[in-house]
Amino acid sequence: MIKKFGDDQGPSLAVSLTYYGFMSLFPLLLVLSTVLGFIGNESISKGVLGTTLKQFPVVGEQIGKNAAHPLTGSGPALVIGLLLLVYGALGVAQAAQHAMAQVWNVPGVARPGFVPRLIRGVAFFGGLALGMAATGALGGLITIAGQNLVVRTVGFFAAIVLNALLYLAAFRILTPSSIATRKLIAGAIVGGIGYTVLLLAGTALVQHQLRHAQALYGQFAIVLGLMGWLFLVSQLTLYAAETNVVIARHLWPRSIVQPPLTDADERVLHDIARQEERRPEERVGVGFAPDATREATADADVRRSNP
Repeated sequence: MIKKFGDDQGPSLAVSLTYYGFMSLFPLLLVLSTVLGFIGNESISKGVLGTTLKQFPVVGEQIGKNAAHPLTGSGPALVIGLLLLVYGALGVAQAAQHAMAQVWNVPGVARPGFVPRLIRGVAFFGGLALGMAATGALGGLITIAGQNLVVRTVGFFAAIVLNALLYLAAFRILTPSSIATRKLIAGAIVGGIGYTVLLLAGTALVQHQLRHAQALYGQFAIVLGLMGWLFLVSQLTLYAAETNVVIARHLWPRSIVQPPLTDADERVLHDIARQEERRPEERVGVGFAPDATREATADADVRRSNP
């Protein structure tokens, strides 16, 4: 999985997800707080916003104090503003769809167009909203039941199941339809477990990151902590997606140092090359020379570089 993550330029994909996630977060919070403002129930608004901001350890509370204020104004202007905010926030959904297509090495010609991607992005946010509601309901049930060890243990495993289902739904929405749903289950389980554990450890991680940054950078420390958290979640999500690909395509064993290439290495290189197909009439082929030919070619390259 680590090898496949590197082959797909995973760090760059994680940085892209982090950037678009950061840029989309505040517009989405503004949309959410405005919609909740229309409902007019203060307890519901605080509960939903609180549940959402709990997904960002430590910095979530500070974000809520500064960013979770609803839009106001005339009806038509408010609707237009909300639509523009939603469209701007779709950047993270577009980046996530691109990341899933890269992980599965889907050829460019087989990837969905602009309108299908837009619809998938809206569906992705709808799934997130339902997930936040389910998470809030689970947290409320745990609070009502008490905070003894048994309740916490049951709540922990219930959170794993819920997060795994959310990952499965997200993978299904973001991954091109040519990939069967059954191939997304293993990564969803990995993501559900990883995210639940990461959320538990997140407070310590973010506090450690902010401990010295707060004194040096003040409010900028919130940005540093938030981006660090988003980067961790992005990497976890990509590794979970890579788990799906490695298991579905039996991409093991992989060689650390080449040559020689294993069969799995050749299949990955073949998929990466075919990924560049951009037109229906375009065909990209990949061939691998025998070991003796490879050695002769390598010797010739050395001689050309060192006459």
